[in-house]
Amino acid sequence: MLTLPTYDGTLAPYALQGEPLRPRAPKVALTRTAFAAAHVISDPLAARSPWDGRPAVDWEATLAFRTGLWDQGLGLAEAMDTAQRGMGVDWDTALELIRRTMAAARAHPQRPRVACGAGTDHRTLPEMATPDAIAAAYEEQAEAIEAAGGQLIMMASRAFTALEAGRDSYRAVYRRLIDGAAQPVILHWLGEMFDPALAGYWGCSSVDEASDFVLDLIAENPAKVDGIKISLLDQAHEEAFRARLPAGVRLYTGDDFNYAPLIAGDGTHHSHALLGIFAAIAPAASQALEALAMGDRPGFDALLAPTVPLSREIFRAPTRFYKAGIAFLSWLNGSQRHFIMPAGFQSARDITHYAAVYRLADQARLLAHPNLAEARMKTLLDLHGLG
Repeated sequence: MLTLPTYDGTLAPYALQGEPLRPRAPKVALTRTAFAAAHVISDPLAARSPWDGRPAVDWEATLAFRTGLWDQGLGLAEAMDTAQRGMGVDWDTALELIRRTMAAARAHPQRPRVACGAGTDHRTLPEMATPDAIAAAYEEQAEAIEAAGGQLIMMASRAFTALEAGRDSYRAVYRRLIDGAAQPVILHWLGEMFDPALAGYWGCSSVDEASDFVLDLIAENPAKVDGIKISLLDQAHEEAFRARLPAGVRLYTGDDFNYAPLIAGDGTHHSHALLGIFAAIAPAASQALEALAMGDRPGFDALLAPTVPLSREIFRAPTRFYKAGIAFLSWLNGSQRHFIMPAGFQSARDITHYAAVYRLADQARLLAHPNLAEARMKTLLDLHGLG
């Protein structure tokens, strides 16, 4: 039993109570496409100048984490913001990650789906002062990803908002990228709660106007759009948007607050998943999707519903710091031997938050090795003077 801090400023005893879910492969084919966006595990012994230099990656642990997701029937969204892309992980590191991941995926017996983020983060904002320059930056990364065998996720770029680009600029760039891709792409609409620099994306003054614009963009060539990931944390908007998509174009929910009902659907439409939280809750996610595929909605709800409070805690405002909670759970569960992140990002959250994540993960049956998790939580408490 540990004594944990609470949000009301007190300390309270907590004893682990959950029976951990055991990771396993699904027994049936899943009826939802599910990409888990995975983080990068640092190598603290190799790190130098962590705020200024390239991050040092523990490649063995990073790839083993991904193999564990694939073993449970999940796909992978690689080199996304969950991996601190543009927030500690630079493009050179991201490209090496993509190449290593694609090689590992080809060797995996399940031949898992992997989609990779293409962005513009290898160029400075002054270097992207025109729509053509933005498009060229995207194309450099897209060509490298396609050469590695990855499907493209067209990540939202801060270059557009820095340029105060209008709709015509967005349309020209995205038209060029979508039409020029080797296979259908996944678009990426990331809200400002995840990245404040993306406020006003799509050159529109409201979400409704942006929705109309994006739907028109997709409708111009739907055969080249696999789907769109929407991360706005707005269930009603996502439900309305997905109902307007052309046939065959998927809505990949990025809503880490409301994913359970969105994935289950309303009987007519449903969302697929491209979620950072799925990497942290993989056993529950995989087994819940299996239950849904078997027509067992109560089983789906019983497995996934307890993960929602955990996800809401990990993604609490400021939402962009959620990556610390993902890495924290990986450490508690033994997927990495330390709790160190690129650029020291673990300091983005406080000890009370980590204590809440610990409790909620236990209640969602997601602490794989309870004794190890308790010992590591105690170490963190000791470091904060709470031992």
